[in-house]
This record gives sequence, structure tokens and C-alpha cells, in this order.
Amino acid sequence: MVKVNYNDLFIAADFVSGGGGGASAYVCTETGAIHLVSSYIGEEVPDDLETSDKYFAVPSKRELDLGFRLVLSFAADEMPDAYDEIGGIFRKKGAYGRFKDFLARKGALEKWYAYEEDATRAALRDWCEENGLELDLPPPPSKTG
Repeated sequence: MVKVNYNDLFIAADFVSGGGGGASAYVCTETGAIHLVSSYIGEEVPDDLETSDKYFAVPSKRELDLGFRLVLSFAADEMPDAYDEIGGIFRKKGAYGRFKDFLARKGALEKWYAYEEDATRAALRDWCEENGLELDLPPPPSKTG
């Protein structure tokens, strides 16, 4: 089973999620290498990238279910008293910016980042397992007290 670097895969999923319609990323099932594809970057990509079955397209955060439903899960788990207010933030464009501003005012922005990181790590690990890849996770940060 080939190992895929967690940080590289995280960046690739973020790239696919925010890079507009032309951004994509692929994992090579033979080497674990990740190839970013966009008209804005000049990375050399393998000639057989779109024709060979040895590459898997990296999913976007939306495809990994790390969008609005994750926000609502966070609200339910960590800020139940603000659940309705957080849901209301997402009725207009620019919701994530307003959501992060709201969390900053409530002193919960770091808690959100940790929650999102945990969910992303789990989703990418599951995606790798489903595709016969091993996610090479970095060690958890040390907690000194």
C-alpha cells in the first residue's frame, strides 16, 4: 500500500476546493505523489494523468462533506446555544468570513480550526482507505503544560 503525505494531501484538497473550476489534483497510486493541475501554475504533470487508472482525483472539501454540515456539527457540539445564529449566517454570500468573524468575537475561532482539522484528517484518512492508500499522518502536536 503506497503512503500519501497528509500535509500534501491536505494542501491538494484545499487547492481543489478553492481554486475555481479549473483546479484539480491527483494522487499517483504507485508513488503517492500528488500533482496539482491548474492554468495558473506551471507544474509538469505526467502525460498519462487523465488517461491512466493509476491516478485518483483528490476530492474537494465539499465532496468530503467538510462544508456547511461540518459547521452545523461544530455548532451542535461546541456552541449549541448559538446553533440557530450560526445557521442564519449561512443564508447569504460570504458566510464563511462572517462565521469566522462571529467565532473570533466569541473566542471560539481556535476551537473551530481544531475541530475542522480533526474532521479533515478523518475524512482524508477514510478517503485514502477507500482507495487503497495509506495516509502518512504527522505525529500529533505535543501538549506541554
